[in-house]
Amino acid sequence: MRPARQTATQRRQRAQRRGRFAEWLCLWHLRLRGWRILARGWRCPSGEIDILARRGRVLAIIEVKSRNELDAAASALAPRQRRRIARAAEAFLLSRPDLARLEPRFDLMLVAPLRVPQHWPGAWRAD
Repeated sequence: MRPARQTATQRRQRAQRRGRFAEWLCLWHLRLRGWRILARGWRCPSGEIDILARRGRVLAIIEVKSRNELDAAASALAPRQRRRIARAAEAFLLSRPDLARLEPRFDLMLVAPLRVPQHWPGAWRAD
């Protein structure tokens, strides 16, 4: 007997679960490497930031991408999404003036099944 086809809602829910799990993996990966997690899933009207982490004078604004292959995850960040993340980062820094002296950096973390998350520091710059 063939399994029933998934509805769009079921596919979306599965993708959201996979995304939450990928973010959880990345959180632990960062913590084990000395990063202090400041926020997770931070939202504002202009966008969302998956993870905000600090180590020393660096404030990492991290986007997590999870796909079946790391190459697909690396190419999944569109320019429009980068701009939304940059605007959200500005809003976050305005809401947290105590962090203004830190050096913001846009990082990408890639997650694929049976692989350790890959952290790409300075993956892009806000222009």
